[in-house]
Amino acid sequence: MAKIIAQCHKIIEDETLCRSSQVLSVVGDQAYIFGGELRPREPRDNDVHAVSLDNNNTSIKSIPATSQSPSPRVGTAACTLNGKIYIFSGRGGVAMAPIEEHGAVWELNPSTASWRFILPSQSIAKTFPVARSYHCMASDGRDTLYLHAGCSEMGRLSDLWAFSVSRGEWTELPPAFDPPRGGASIAFADGKLYRMNGFDGTTEQGGSVDVYVRETSSWTSHTYSPDGKAGPGARSVSSLLPLRLDGRSVLVTLFGEHDPSSLGHQGAGKMLSDVWVFDIERGLWEEAVLQGDGLPLARGWFDADVAGSNAIVVHGGLGESNDRFGDMWTIELSRSE
Repeated sequence: MAKIIAQCHKIIEDETLCRSSQVLSVVGDQAYIFGGELRPREPRDNDVHAVSLDNNNTSIKSIPATSQSPSPRVGTAACTLNGKIYIFSGRGGVAMAPIEEHGAVWELNPSTASWRFILPSQSIAKTFPVARSYHCMASDGRDTLYLHAGCSEMGRLSDLWAFSVSRGEWTELPPAFDPPRGGASIAFADGKLYRMNGFDGTTEQGGSVDVYVRETSSWTSHTYSPDGKAGPGARSVSSLLPLRLDGRSVLVTLFGEHDPSSLGHQGAGKMLSDVWVFDIERGLWEEAVLQGDGLPLARGWFDADVAGSNAIVVHGGLGESNDRFGDMWTIELSRSE
């Protein structure tokens, strides 16, 4: 059987980009980086760093923060919708506490390099998600942003929310299956929302792809053995992305932390360097074979986004040596002949 090849290419490596717990969003031929830390529990900056994905003209352009920018933060979450980037909450300030902004969403317009602070409409701002960090977001590509889980002042969460950008309205949806967790990942594909992985405070989660269907307002779960053979091993602070491969919808999960550090957020645990592809229709996992002149080191606490229909951009993160990375890679998926 033909194997799935993950062709790796390093785009750039630069000290400016060194960080973990940041967000990365791809719009057009640019990758935008915001937030993160170089030292534990110290937000590095609140500038936006734009990296050209053109292999013939790779460059970094830093967009300095202004009084209209989000405050410095780590462990925020981001997604893209209609050419704009959205983030929610995160952790920062002197106390490094979850940043409470009363349900507000930040919107970055890359074409004008400007931020907009979107508070929920006052007439309908009855409920909104609590401040949190190490949560995850995804969009439906139309008008809705999904927000899931993370770590609040009260503990880990399993909630699910939808935000209508056009109406400025949050809607609370049924929570995902327990346990509550931080460092989970979600992805939207073919009208459904998919959730994987995370850390519940004791163990890394794995062995299931949980599926939320908006029409029925319900969750189901596809289970598998997380043994590294039938499917990917348990992990957190990884990534889950929707792609197309051979004309089929697939989910890709990659890298992440497998065993947490005894030092908690101050240290690095056992990191992974694998890439797995889930055929949504068939319900089957397949591990990709990484190829390239060089390969990304194992890491967690990074971020990644889709570029085109079958490629991923990966940036930064934390390695097993507790170093923050400043590299950026493309990983292009294809099936061998």
